[in-house]
This record gives sequence, C-alpha cells and structure tokens, in this order.
Amino acid sequence: MHVAVAVSGRGSNLDALLRTLGPDAPARVVVVLSDRPTAPALTRAAERGIPTAAFRDPSDHREWLEALERHAVDLVVLAGYLRLVPSGVIARYRDRIINVHPALLPAFGGKGMYGRRVHEAVLASGARESGATVHLVDEAYDRGTILGQARVPVLPGDDPARLAARVLEAEHRLLPAAVLAAAAAGRPVPVHESVESHQ
Repeated sequence: MHVAVAVSGRGSNLDALLRTLGPDAPARVVVVLSDRPTAPALTRAAERGIPTAAFRDPSDHREWLEALERHAVDLVVLAGYLRLVPSGVIARYRDRIINVHPALLPAFGGKGMYGRRVHEAVLASGARESGATVHLVDEAYDRGTILGQARVPVLPGDDPARLAARVLEAEHRLLPAAVLAAAAAGRPVPVHESVESHQ
C-alpha cells in the first residue's frame, strides 16, 4: 500500500510510522506533504530519501491530486496536519484518508482544537482519561468515523505538557497499527488491537 503522509510540524508521528514500516511491511510511505515549506518533517523525510512536496496553496485540490496521483497513493495519513483537506481531495479519496487526533473524539475536537489547546481543554474539563483517536477524514474537522482509540489516564498534577507527552506515546502506537490494519485489509478498517497505556 502506497501511503502519503501530510504534516504541518516536526513529524514525530511520521517518525513512529517509518520505524514501524520496515522493508518487509505491507505499506510504504511514498511521499510526505506539508502546508509549511519549513516544516521539520519535510527535512526528516528527505534525509530518508522519501519524496516531499510543500503546497503553494494548501486549499487547491489540484495540487494535492497531482502529488497523490504522481506517487500512486492508496492511503493518505494526516499526522499533525492542521488544515482542512480540500473537498475535491476528500471526494477522490473518500474513505482512504485517516487522521490521528490527540484526544478521545468526539470530545475535544473541531476547528482550533489541536496541540496544547486540546490538552488544556481536557484538564479544564476534569476528565479522568484522554488519549488518541484515529478516524476517517471528511469535510469537517475531526468528524469522520472513528477507527480506533488508545486511552491514557489523566494523572494528579498533570499539566498540558505532561499529558501531551503521554498522549503522544499513544499516538505513536495507534497510528502505525491503523496503517498496518489498512494495508492488510486494502482499506482503512477499525483497529481492534488493545493499544492502551496506564503509564
């Protein structure tokens, strides 16, 4: 399965995916895309010999489709990509785009809910657990069908940074599991493996 990964930042989920997808894996990252030409993830991908592309206009579906078709992409993975995917891309790749979100959707999702803001909201709510969610991507932020979740406890004394670190570990297990499950099935499917953490 040919995988495109879209990123906006440093790319730690990309790193986790690449660590999992060894030479004999049923999926391979064939291109890394970004809305930010200076995203560190692009440099890290290029250092591994993976083709990269930075969009001139991330809202232009034609740019997306040109890159995806050039690399014969089967699955698009949003790994810390902070913009809406253009509707023309959603239409062409319906049910073949997944996202990892740093909370247990449907709670703490939607426009503007990313990074530290998510963890601040979780702590402010008094929730006893958080975690990561992998879901299908549609035309709205964080709304598509949930494929899998990894739960982590919210511990006494947590601040956003400590909670974020624990959730990120869960993301780094859940996202590769979801990609491997998709590769085995030929399409994104629910992830049934237990990927919980009680650290």
